[in-house]
Amino acid sequence: MKTVVALLTEVFSAGFKKAGYDYDYGKVSLSSRQDLCQYQCSGALAAARIYKKAPFEIAENVVSMIEGEFNVEIVKPGFININLKESLIVDYLNQMMCDARLGYTLDVKPKMVIVDYGGPNVAKPLHVGHLRAAIIGESIKRINKFVGNDVIGDIHLGDWGLQIGIVIHELKCRQPDLPYFSQNEIFPSEAPFTIEELSEIYPFGSKKSKENEKYLNAAREITAKLQEGHPGYIALWQHIARISKVDLESNYKKLNVEFDLWNGESHSMPAISKVIDILKSKDLIEANQGALIVHVEETGDKRPMPPFILLKSDGAALYSTTDLATIYQRMDEYGPDEIIYVVDKRQELHFEQVFRCAKKAEIAPTTTEMNFIGFGTMNGKDGKPFKTREGGIMKLEDLIHMLRDSVKDKVIHGRDDYDETLVDDIAIKVGLAALKYGDLINHSTKNYVFDLDRFANFEGKTGPYIQYSIVRMKSILNKANCYDKKIVEAKSPTELNIHLKIIEFNQMIHLAYLDKSPSKICEYAFELSNLFNRFYHETKILTEENESQKNAWLSLLNLMIMILETCLDLLGIDSLEKM
Repeated sequence: MKTVVALLTEVFSAGFKKAGYDYDYGKVSLSSRQDLCQYQCSGALAAARIYKKAPFEIAENVVSMIEGEFNVEIVKPGFININLKESLIVDYLNQMMCDARLGYTLDVKPKMVIVDYGGPNVAKPLHVGHLRAAIIGESIKRINKFVGNDVIGDIHLGDWGLQIGIVIHELKCRQPDLPYFSQNEIFPSEAPFTIEELSEIYPFGSKKSKENEKYLNAAREITAKLQEGHPGYIALWQHIARISKVDLESNYKKLNVEFDLWNGESHSMPAISKVIDILKSKDLIEANQGALIVHVEETGDKRPMPPFILLKSDGAALYSTTDLATIYQRMDEYGPDEIIYVVDKRQELHFEQVFRCAKKAEIAPTTTEMNFIGFGTMNGKDGKPFKTREGGIMKLEDLIHMLRDSVKDKVIHGRDDYDETLVDDIAIKVGLAALKYGDLINHSTKNYVFDLDRFANFEGKTGPYIQYSIVRMKSILNKANCYDKKIVEAKSPTELNIHLKIIEFNQMIHLAYLDKSPSKICEYAFELSNLFNRFYHETKILTEENESQKNAWLSLLNLMIMILETCLDLLGIDSLEKM
């Protein structure tokens, strides 16, 4: 099904053409003044400048050429206001209800898309600093899948470089007799540390490396030997990566976040030499104080654009090198039409350099889109990055427990069927809904204040409010048992507003997809939930004596559930059967 906006645009574009004007002036949009009309076409105003006619006259010419299931009114100086006839609305609603995808159809060829949205380092536990990449990236991935694209989500682990050298060096200081530090080439299959021990080793070693230059140089030497293929260090690195992955998978699963690829920086290392050869063959590399650089500035740049650093003076690769090599590998293995990076907005310059270098070297074709979605920070009420009460960085696992505990009393309140396991499961899902919705309702580039009391409220613009609205609808349907699924014309202004809001769904999804903006889905889900609750208080659904009318209302609830559950799923939020 086409969106209502697309259907109306076709009709009015054809009207403009038939009246002797350019087809493109027929674009229709949702009205910004719903009190005046539902949809609007303002093409006559733009056409007036070209055709040297009064816009009102052009609008009259166009309207005389069209007909359809809508009413039109021309308003000075030449706006065409459009209101749909209820026959069109009801037909559209019933078609949506019979389609698992609610009638959404991508009007262009589906794309192959890679979403890069994890980025945690191995050897470290997940903490709140990793949240926004996971939450925003997962939603963008789900939106792309929903519209019909072939999508791959890649965590892109930080599993190479100095942090690994620091861990290995600290382990060597603590347990120098381990076989990994001898000439052995056969090593134990089990790691000599647990994830808990590993999580303590890295921060300890990292702090020490900042205070002791000799310690840092030793870690650098180990890093160099690791990259050269030292058997013992490779074996330790594999242990680190394996047990870290198990821990990361567990924690991301609790967040309802899944990755298709678990590649890291190390995966791109074999491609670095190929990338360097490509850059050399195109005469793009320049030596600068021992380092190898590529100039990526362009005519028209409004700010300085530093050169892309390919290799440091000691020959070591940087993040820029592995990011470029990763693009080469992705193009070679998957040939994506688009790569989306969901990363802290402070890395925008870095990725602009990487993208420009990839295009300049033709590592990625000009037809491949590379988009950077930079996000702001999650702050505490003091306006600073969110911390624990003690001032440290909160682990993700601890945050999830905090979310559960914060909403548990609300879930238990008034319940006779108290069951610890059930209540914990509901509390975690409600808590995560509070967290994710509270994050995604904001534009991704903005910083926002983490306020759990406000986010977890069962009233207002929150995730739990939408979950509760769905539960209330399901409760009504469960009491009704069975009904004929057919929506009929609205009997009240609130019901009509629900109908109109529902037929906006596909247009809203399309805009959320184009703008890579989960916040549009958040706003829409709240508005529809709000309309339902108003309708619920105005209408006695189950006691309605007219069976046909009752069935129509129950059908409307069924469609709203389908839409709201789809919205929540696209946000990575679970809906519930009871709360």
